[in-house]
Amino acid sequence: MNHEEFKIGDVVTGIYKTGKYIGEITNIRPEHYLVKVKAVLRHPMQGDIHSPKDVNVPFFQERRALAFNEQTNVPKKMVRLYTESIPEYKESLRDAINKMKLGLEEEGTEWAKRSLDCVSSLEKDYFK
Repeated sequence: MNHEEFKIGDVVTGIYKTGKYIGEITNIRPEHYLVKVKAVLRHPMQGDIHSPKDVNVPFFQERRALAFNEQTNVPKKMVRLYTESIPEYKESLRDAINKMKLGLEEEGTEWAKRSLDCVSSLEKDYFK
């Protein structure tokens, strides 16, 4: 299905920065779909988005996942139809965080260690 075929109300996956989400299209713009987030499939990478996996950056950023019902513009080419049942938001966020942590622990680099510190801080905030 190419991007011209999506319409308002369709449930899709969309990639925003380095995170991947399930959401509902709420508006159609020339280059983007406005997507209302319903679940998280992949948590955003930590650090500088312009220098992936680099620890030696001026500001190592803690990157949050988009919140439940938060709306974001997703480039049309980054949107795909989603046909499965939508997981509960907090559950999907926890699964995405756990997958990310496993990958970071396996990687074991300095960047991965800094990222795990960020993720630990985010978890305390997400799951109060």
